[in-house]
Amino acid sequence: MPQHSDDSEMSRFDREGVRHFTARQSVLAVALVMLILVIFSGGSVLHAGEEQSPGIGHDLITAVGKPTNKIADSLPFQQVSAKVTAPLNPNQDLDNGGQFETGTLALQGAGIPPITPEAFDPVEIGSKPPPKKPLHTLLITGDSLSQPLDTQLAQRLAPEGVDVVRDSHPGTGISNPTLVDWGQLSKAQVADSHPDAVVAFIGANEGYPLPGPGGKSLPCCGPQWAAVFAGRLRQMMDTYRQGGAAKIYWLTVPTPRDSYRQTVEKAVNAAIRVAAQPWIDQIRIVDTVPVFTPGERYRDAIEINGDQTIVRESDGIHLNDAGSAVAADEVLGRVDQDFTH
Repeated sequence: MPQHSDDSEMSRFDREGVRHFTARQSVLAVALVMLILVIFSGGSVLHAGEEQSPGIGHDLITAVGKPTNKIADSLPFQQVSAKVTAPLNPNQDLDNGGQFETGTLALQGAGIPPITPEAFDPVEIGSKPPPKKPLHTLLITGDSLSQPLDTQLAQRLAPEGVDVVRDSHPGTGISNPTLVDWGQLSKAQVADSHPDAVVAFIGANEGYPLPGPGGKSLPCCGPQWAAVFAGRLRQMMDTYRQGGAAKIYWLTVPTPRDSYRQTVEKAVNAAIRVAAQPWIDQIRIVDTVPVFTPGERYRDAIEINGDQTIVRESDGIHLNDAGSAVAADEVLGRVDQDFTH
């Protein structure tokens, strides 16, 4: 049978006359490379060792790195290497400004609002949730959207010994303080009942112009309007959370039927999410849009227990009894994550 050469054999290099180095020469070549590395970048060995976790590897690398670092420091070649490789350095040409500061005061001095632990939900980042607290008092408030949700929640929680305070203000709005100023009202509500939890559902009467910089009137519903509206929301949220002593369950507005109201609803819901950002651990956003109007598409009915059920009032804005019962399920599902009752 014909013999086929095995290209995996090292002897093929001898046959082709291409292997010219002995083992000794290979060792000398490796040693030469190591010497060049020590001369030009001896300090990197020590740096690599110092970055290792404590252990045998750390001790061995630093033991080798200390003498190589001394050798490199005593010779000018390390500076030459740094200059040659400078174009590859991603941090080249950095000035003395913009470096990371440490601590809350440093951030405030730089004009950057500090981020606190309350901005993170422990469960979302894999931490253990805090122990549940007993729910003694629950405040349900808002405009007409909060009715009959308040009745649904009261009927379910009152028999369990929870003091349910219902304080709805139909016809009012955060962007229109003519009937009531919600900044003042929220403070009065907290002073009266000191609730452990607050359920807020408001947004049916929004869209009024808001005062902007220099007294300029801002029409709904651009970013400037949304920023001012979110500022008012954040003031209310800060009042309701009572320094972190209370949880807040803030419902977004389900997409209404009217196209203009849909524009207002999107701005209001976006402002709710932005306003709550500093206190995500204390403010639970109960998003009604995926429940009642998936994809921001208005619908009168949704499937409940296998049947298509009307969940909206004829005005195309409010939830009816059936819809409020579904909203109550969503709220209580979040409340049960934080409280016992």
